[in-house]
Amino acid sequence: MADTLTPQERSERMRRIRGKNTKPEWLVRRMLHNAGYRYRLHRHSLPGKPDLVFPSRKIAVFVHGCFWHQHQGCKIAHIPKSRSGYWKQKFRRNVERDAANEAALENIGWRVIVVWECETADSESLLLRLTEELRLPSVS
Repeated sequence: MADTLTPQERSERMRRIRGKNTKPEWLVRRMLHNAGYRYRLHRHSLPGKPDLVFPSRKIAVFVHGCFWHQHQGCKIAHIPKSRSGYWKQKFRRNVERDAANEAALENIGWRVIVVWECETADSESLLLRLTEELRLPSVS
């Protein structure tokens, strides 16, 4: 399917996409806050600037968009048909950067939890998974 927008319109739309404070991130934050958890946001001193940080537990939470971070097996994680070479390279760099950030955090003793955008559709099971993972003791 051909793009129905002009290159300038497409560029403007892409420019408006946020990197933080996204809808999935807000849903996770609201869910955890309502469950009584307190956290810090976007800790710049940590690799990858995790979306939520639990300093006392040494847990970092990343809320990834399925499209931008190429969630394996997810229908949202498709590659656009136009300029597919550009998109494949961009997504590959995103996935490599995610893996490097997770490894760097784990090397300094942090546990990493990744929440995918598609998981926010089922808030009950997501909350159950997150509360279980947040209760686990840190491995130091």
